[in-house]
Amino acid sequence: MCVRFLYFYNRRDTSKPSFLNSSEKVKIYTDLNQFQVKRPVVTIGTFDGIHLGHQKVIARLRDFAWQHNGESVIFTFHTHPRLVTSPDETSLRLLTTLKEKTELLEKFGIDHLIIYPFNRDFANFTYHEFVEKILVEKLRTHCLVVGYDHKFGRNREGGFEYLQKCADKYHFHIEKLDALLVEADSVSSTKIRNALENGDIQKANQFLGYPFTLHGTVVSGNQLGRKLGFPTANIESSDKYKIIPGYGVYAVKVRLKQGEYNGMLNIGTRPTFNNNADNRSIEVNIFDFDGDIYGQEITLRFVGKIRDEQKFSDMHRLAAQLEKDRETAQSLLSK
Repeated sequence: MCVRFLYFYNRRDTSKPSFLNSSEKVKIYTDLNQFQVKRPVVTIGTFDGIHLGHQKVIARLRDFAWQHNGESVIFTFHTHPRLVTSPDETSLRLLTTLKEKTELLEKFGIDHLIIYPFNRDFANFTYHEFVEKILVEKLRTHCLVVGYDHKFGRNREGGFEYLQKCADKYHFHIEKLDALLVEADSVSSTKIRNALENGDIQKANQFLGYPFTLHGTVVSGNQLGRKLGFPTANIESSDKYKIIPGYGVYAVKVRLKQGEYNGMLNIGTRPTFNNNADNRSIEVNIFDFDGDIYGQEITLRFVGKIRDEQKFSDMHRLAAQLEKDRETAQSLLSK
């Protein structure tokens, strides 16, 4: 059995893995009977956000696959495990939708992506059953790459020590990766979610390694912004579990089918039911654009926060503040 411990990232190493923009699309599987790969090098996880920590794991996965004449494989799940193990879950918020996750993985040159249906039967697998039935029998794993805190299986009973025994028994290799550190904070999806909920876009983007992105559809609104000279497009998120940053005003890049534009976006309270997490309103003022985009898909990339949400005594004071917000947004977006 080969067991390798990698300590490749510390506080002094602030380099980020770069996107590869691979010309070849990842091969995606939802049925393991279709998976026929020689010498698969596998890693397992939800990979929510594909943040810097994930990116280091993926980079090592690719490198190790190349060194051993194998092919890189990511084994992930849909739906999110918490929605099955905790059916009354109401607080789950995701950094990336399944589509976003897939598109990000393509940019890192992964060979194969397995999207396994996470259901009650699968949740009840013991870790031994998972190793034997999935990793060995179905995937014929040549090497397994796991994070420093890897836990899996029913009641999260499978840890690295147990995997060492499995690797010896079933004749596959195993690698363990240490925690990625960025300015003394270990990177995690939870810390990124907390940063977004607090409106700390700079920290979230630093940990992600790319701008936090929100996809949605333009829907009708009350058109109050148009009366103020700042017409806004109201957005509904493409996924009700997608996290929405905290209340406030943000500088954003806006992508429509017409092209990419700069803009400023307000996240506030909407009293009526909609598809957005926490029932928040999302309204974007798109600079230098005037067109009917109702029903269109829209992508927002968050660059920075301008200010917290405020209440104003009259429309004139609000309009004056919006002028200042636009200047601040343009300054942030020009950097």
